[in-house]
Amino acid sequence: MMQTIIASDTPSTAVPVQIDIRHVGKVFGGKGGDSAVIALDDVNLTIRKGEFISLLGPSGCGKSTLLGIVAGFQGVSSGKIEQNGRPILRPEPSRTVVFQDYALFGWMTVQQNVEFGLKAKGMAKRERAAIARELIALVRLSGFEDKYPHQISGGMKQRAAIARALAPDPDILLMDEPFGALDAQTRVLLQEEIARISSEAGKTVLFVTHGIDEAVFLADRVVVMSPRPGRVRQEVNVPLPRPRTAEMRSDPWFVQTVNELWETLKPEWQKGEEE
Repeated sequence: MMQTIIASDTPSTAVPVQIDIRHVGKVFGGKGGDSAVIALDDVNLTIRKGEFISLLGPSGCGKSTLLGIVAGFQGVSSGKIEQNGRPILRPEPSRTVVFQDYALFGWMTVQQNVEFGLKAKGMAKRERAAIARELIALVRLSGFEDKYPHQISGGMKQRAAIARALAPDPDILLMDEPFGALDAQTRVLLQEEIARISSEAGKTVLFVTHGIDEAVFLADRVVVMSPRPGRVRQEVNVPLPRPRTAEMRSDPWFVQTVNELWETLKPEWQKGEEE
């Protein structure tokens, strides 16, 4: 069994803050006689450049809402959110999103899907093709460039979606339960892949999940959110070094932390199942 690891690779305070979330609240409804739903309440979180953050919590706690606000898909009801000191007001190429349902264009090949954002920016055909091939190799899909989405597996579709998200060279990669629709085996394999890819690409990652072991395995820091209205209730620094490898799942610190988080979250998940 591995020895418990106590050194941390979490970015130090010398690394600049890339995303600054201050007193953010989000309310849905409340107009025209509708009841207001408070999705987020006084959320505070800083994310440093190159940091991998897992947002963990039960369904309905506002994880995806917060990610959507960071993406610029929707605004805040109160508070503020900034990227590199500038307010986030709309989607921008510096932030790309990977969704659970792949969102690939079915009429395009893997190569064409990965090139899509680069073509939209007006990049020359030869240059964008070369970048796409590099990214397809990074996600280990070489040889499948000319396949269409219906010709490849779910795990391969998600790899292609990750490559497409990386193609515009964003500063921040936002991932909304990207492995939720996959079988358990494929999910574990892709967890190891995204841990490798994010390290090699050097991106800041905000990763939404309800899987405790997934959150701990991937992150530099696990941010645990409370049931609605969503608030940051706990932050856990993950001291496991990179690259993350399968044997780290048997590390005593990993096992203990996953168990402790499960005991903390279990009553809330059980309550959600009953409602």
